[in-house]
Amino acid sequence: MAGPLPLNALNAFEVAARHESFSKAAEELNVTPAAVSQQIRMLEELLGVQLFHRLNRGLALTGAGKSGLQKLQHGFQSVNEAVQQIRAEPSADSLDVWMAPSFASKWLMPRMHRFVEAHPSIDLRVSASGDLVDTNVSAPSLSEEILRKHDIDVAIRFGSGNYPGCRVEKLMSVTSLPMCSPALLEDQQRPLRTPDDLAHHTLLHDETPYEGRPDWSSWLEAVGAQQVDGTRGMRFNRVSLALAAAVEAQGVVLSLEQLAASDLEMGRLVVPFEHRVRLQHAYHVISLENTTDDDRVLLFKEWLFREVEAMPSYA
Repeated sequence: MAGPLPLNALNAFEVAARHESFSKAAEELNVTPAAVSQQIRMLEELLGVQLFHRLNRGLALTGAGKSGLQKLQHGFQSVNEAVQQIRAEPSADSLDVWMAPSFASKWLMPRMHRFVEAHPSIDLRVSASGDLVDTNVSAPSLSEEILRKHDIDVAIRFGSGNYPGCRVEKLMSVTSLPMCSPALLEDQQRPLRTPDDLAHHTLLHDETPYEGRPDWSSWLEAVGAQQVDGTRGMRFNRVSLALAAAVEAQGVVLSLEQLAASDLEMGRLVVPFEHRVRLQHAYHVISLENTTDDDRVLLFKEWLFREVEAMPSYA
């Protein structure tokens, strides 16, 4: 058969074969049964074979019709997938960034307006999900394959830095700090002057499931506070909840200084002691190795590092 493929007729054949009916095929294709029948007859003439046995109660595929149907169905499926992929392809000026919800809400959001103002032509698309966080350092959940599968241009991740096939740059080291509402510092009956004073206050635990998160028992041991039971207190499965409880003077929270930066800057939280503990894990910026000449990625990375340099220290 010379010339372009008769796609409309081939589509009519695939739908009619699936339903074994011209009328049902017509309903799916939003045309008349006569139009479907005409398309099938035209295809049969072009191919020089009969595709259906016309029966009183419907249709039955001939041997010729059966022989090519499966590959034809696979072909249309591939065409549909290709169309969906084309529709989903981001524009050249978009930038898809992934990070954990806590980092997105507590660190990025208060700063993001500065990137948007500096680069209005870049359509920033932020995906905040806990699905890809490090939960096991020996089996990293982020890799080149994952970045490509999820169409991620840049990922910001708290973890070990072991991300196979990716370009990994350390964004900032991380410290854990105890923080509380200023109201707790005014409590003369239960002063907060040294870490041992935590024995008289409620400990707020962030139990978000990620590798390397700070915990009270380790922090108390690191600063030499032996009079405090680090296992007691209230527990939360989201850092935002633990920080909110601290803002409401429900107790003292142990969290990452970077995640509480906005609350510290606004005075909703204060650091009662100068003790701080550096964690082994850090925040990293991850991208594909071949994006070194991508202006969108480079501009976003440069902005991230400038924001980190401008961050104050609260302890």
